[in-house]
Amino acid sequence: MYTEKVLDHFSNPRNMGEIKDANGVGMVGNAKCGDIMQMFIKVNDDGIIEDVGFKTFGCGAAIATSSMATEMIKGKTVEEALKLSNAAVVEALQGLPPQKIHCSVLAEEAVKAAVEDYEKRKAEKAEA
Repeated sequence: MYTEKVLDHFSNPRNMGEIKDANGVGMVGNAKCGDIMQMFIKVNDDGIIEDVGFKTFGCGAAIATSSMATEMIKGKTVEEALKLSNAAVVEALQGLPPQKIHCSVLAEEAVKAAVEDYEKRKAEKAEA
């Protein structure tokens, strides 16, 4: 049912946990399935995501997609992170069962929510 890659990211999640000094935090959820993802990003002055973390309440696929998404955006610019698609997450995990595709959508949305929060904070700081 799950690929080895999905099982690996579920069993050994990368970048799990909250980043205390994150300058971008996004939280998304799907009431239908009960999955909730929170994504934390630490962006440096050059616009590079130098650290990323996540906290996910959900199934194994939700944890695996969160883990993979963090791996895919770490070291990238915020612009590159915004281009992350759920299809790219599924491809990197070498597939997901059809009923679990919504988890990859949540991972994409969590990354975008964290970047939006970062950009909002940055704009507020510039105005101050």
